[in-house]
Amino acid sequence: MEISNKKVITRFAPSPTGFMHIGGVRTALYAWAYAKQNNGIFILRIEDTDKQREIKEATPHIIKSLKWLGINWDEGPNIGGPHKPYIQSKRLNIYKKYAQILIDKGLAYADPYSKDEIDLLREQSKKEKKPFLYRKYRPKNPPAWDKSKPLRFKVPIIKTYEWIDEVRGKLKAGEEALDDFIIMKSDGYPTYNFAHIIDDIEMGVTHVMRGQEFISSTPKFLSLYEALEIKPPLFITLPPIMADNGNKKLSKRDDAKDILQYKKEGYLPEAMLNFLILIGWNPGNDKELFSKEEFIKYFDIKKIQHSGGRFNEEKLDWMNKKYIKLLPNKEKYKYINNYIPETIKKIGNYREMITKITPLILERISNGKDIIKMAEMGELTYFFEKPIIDKDKLFFKSSKITEQKTDSDLIRYLTKAILLLKKIPTKVFTKENIKNSLWNYSDEVGRGNLLWPIRYALSGKNKSPDPFVLAEILGQDETISRLNQAIQILSKI
Repeated sequence: MEISNKKVITRFAPSPTGFMHIGGVRTALYAWAYAKQNNGIFILRIEDTDKQREIKEATPHIIKSLKWLGINWDEGPNIGGPHKPYIQSKRLNIYKKYAQILIDKGLAYADPYSKDEIDLLREQSKKEKKPFLYRKYRPKNPPAWDKSKPLRFKVPIIKTYEWIDEVRGKLKAGEEALDDFIIMKSDGYPTYNFAHIIDDIEMGVTHVMRGQEFISSTPKFLSLYEALEIKPPLFITLPPIMADNGNKKLSKRDDAKDILQYKKEGYLPEAMLNFLILIGWNPGNDKELFSKEEFIKYFDIKKIQHSGGRFNEEKLDWMNKKYIKLLPNKEKYKYINNYIPETIKKIGNYREMITKITPLILERISNGKDIIKMAEMGELTYFFEKPIIDKDKLFFKSSKITEQKTDSDLIRYLTKAILLLKKIPTKVFTKENIKNSLWNYSDEVGRGNLLWPIRYALSGKNKSPDPFVLAEILGQDETISRLNQAIQILSKI
């Protein structure tokens, strides 16, 4: 059957080497969405044949990362499927079977050379100013493969390859792209170049999504498919994810983070998913917010970009802020509560006050890091306990009384403000009524001369929400208590 008539089967096949890169997650996202869109199958496969680099906890980490984003697989580790096992190290007999097929065809041979001998051959090519191609040094009478030496694939036909990439169109590579490559290592494990092809064949994968770094190796893959007389899947090359400056691929050196670090920092899975959707794919309109269901519906391989997309963390913050605001009220409170320090949570009025200040915090943050930073800067503590007041800072910088240091004037202003605030019924002590009560008097004495000391007396900070908002949140009694505290400080000789 032609691939176009087959059931769509895609896969995500990460190596368990620790770091779950943003680029790998996006590959999984696109492959998953395409399979879902076509009522197909999405497979998770763990490629753990590089035992020197493998990290023990990496596979659970991969699974946790995908589940956080809501990317679920139809076949794979911990759920099984008709092509199990889905961990390569448990599929060694399958690779050995295909290796034997190639040996029987005369298209695989044991590599008799030592590393030092191969290094000498490389040096010889370098002196001759020619690219090193192992196929030019094929042994005439290789030993029988006893699994103690690497097994190499023997490229049957040296030719130019042309193929169609579903994103890039027609691609082409000359004879220099073909060489005999190792398919089974001396440790008994297959190489990536061999194992992933065998697994894709065995699992019936129809569409392979991967990065542009694999384009140069595609002729080798095609040669192996031909040798096995298997029609290759469709290739879909995804653009690289670039660092924010757009000059190079995003890497650890550019502060690329593991995907679960973003979870720890308070990015919602819906925001991260939406953000990754748009790095390398464009819906063709101005729509920027996509639910998973919408993305599955509108995703189109033909709209995957050729050029790299920037990882713009400011855009991620903007998107995360949007999704935080979409949370139900209880979830908003729960989200903020996750990032409030324990020292604040231990204050007696915490539960009541955190509910009051949740809308205020939401206006000022884009992620959990911002909440932690607010707390570290002391921008939250004053809601829960009286601030420490610096007398000199009670005076507005550009006011005349600042120059004269007239404590009595400021005491008079604050005393009058208290009288005005007391006239507001407790049940309607709102920012609107507070502003209406104080506004005319502030015009009379100078807004800065009245509103600045009120705000500072309530917060103890040079920067804080306006005094009307602060007063409403703190309540009538606490507001008046803090203004009286300021008056007491001003009254001390």
